[in-house]
Amino acid sequence: MAEEKTQGAGTATEDAPGENRLAEKTVQVTFLPEGKTVQFEHGKLPYEYHGKEESILDVALNHHITLDHACGGNCACTTCHIWVKEGAENLSPMDDDEADRLDMAADLQLNSRLGCQAQITKPGKVVVEIPAWNRNYVSEEH
Repeated sequence: MAEEKTQGAGTATEDAPGENRLAEKTVQVTFLPEGKTVQFEHGKLPYEYHGKEESILDVALNHHITLDHACGGNCACTTCHIWVKEGAENLSPMDDDEADRLDMAADLQLNSRLGCQAQITKPGKVVVEIPAWNRNYVSEEH
C-alpha cells in the first residue's frame, strides 16, 4: 500500500539526494472536512478496482477514508459525489457519462465530480470535500 503521510514542513537544504525527484512525482490529496492528507507517488498507487485507476475514490479507499460508492465505482450512481476545492487541473476532464450522472446529484455545484471518475492525471495537490449529506460514518463493511 502507498505510504501515508501528513503534511509536514521541510526545506530544500534538508532533503536527501533524490527526494527532489520524488517530490516532483508526488500526489497530495486532502479530504475535507476531516483534513486528512495522503501522499503517494503518481502512477504507483495499487489499483483496488474502486472506480477508475487513481480516481479520488481509489485514493480514498486505499488510504482507509470512507467515501460511499453504492454502484462499486461504475458511474451508475452519485453516492461518491465530491466537490473539488483545489487542484482540478490535476484531474482528468469530465466525460459525458459522468456529466449526465452528475445531473442527478443532490447539491450540484460547478466543482462537483464523481469520485469514481475523477482520476489523478499528474503529480500535484488536490483538495476535495465530501459533502456532509454524503458522509456515511456507519458502514456495513465492519
